[in-house]
Amino acid sequence: MGVLTRLATKVGLIKSHGERNPARIFLLEDDERRCDWFTKRFKGDHLDIVCEVPKAKELLKTRTYDSIFLDHDLKPEHYGSTANDDERTGFAIAHFLASYPELQRSATITVHSFNADGAMRMVEELRRAGRHADYVPFHFLEDRIKNLWPR
Repeated sequence: MGVLTRLATKVGLIKSHGERNPARIFLLEDDERRCDWFTKRFKGDHLDIVCEVPKAKELLKTRTYDSIFLDHDLKPEHYGSTANDDERTGFAIAHFLASYPELQRSATITVHSFNADGAMRMVEELRRAGRHADYVPFHFLEDRIKNLWPR
């Protein structure tokens, strides 16, 4: 680092390495412990947390996000269920984003559900529409987030 760069960093004209601007994060999640984890992980960022499909659609239509995190199972009756409830799960939001490709075009989309079958259906729906989406089970999120959003 040159003298001028160090000086500019010291007076605040350039951000030092490791600092970043606050990110805009969207979270579709019903589990309070996970919501708390995301809140702590993205402290200092702008985090919108929703657990219902209609509210999620409203925010995704009216706000812009850097990253979108989607859970599949949003109601206790979904946990362990083998039946699809596409209107009240995260699949509804995956389908919504796939149907409106102009929305949230630059956002990274990560499905973090423990329900691997439901998560993969969501990722496949998004990818069929030309969206980039990944499935990262919740317990592997910290490593992925470290790479996307360093502190």
